[in-house]
Amino acid sequence: MTLTPADADKILSDHFAPWVLALGLTVHETDERHAVLRLPWSDELARDGGALSGQALMAAADTATVIAISAARGAYGPMTTVQQSTSFQRPVLGKDVLIEVRVTKLGKRMAFADVTMTPEGAQEPAATASTVYALLG
Repeated sequence: MTLTPADADKILSDHFAPWVLALGLTVHETDERHAVLRLPWSDELARDGGALSGQALMAAADTATVIAISAARGAYGPMTTVQQSTSFQRPVLGKDVLIEVRVTKLGKRMAFADVTMTPEGAQEPAATASTVYALLG
């Protein structure tokens, strides 16, 4: 059973720290091994020079991966980040970012995913990430 975006939004509100919730992430799409979340633009997340902070993008990618893995598993279960490698390709200036996650391998104890972070309306990503998670339950 695939989680609906409403189910996934509930996972966000029930299982994430207040500072993660303060990012304002919303779930726009979920399916068997895929999720898309929106990170809304906020001046509070910008760094010197006005670009969106890399730390905000990394936290959004990490959070979105939990949602995608939960969708692949059919429900939320305890998990933890083992590795995240992020490459920043261009700045995000004044745009929401769509965080698209594809689960590439879902095992009994580990999950792997690729993340693409694209400013709304852009053709090219601002950043990409590769993630590995330990499934704890």
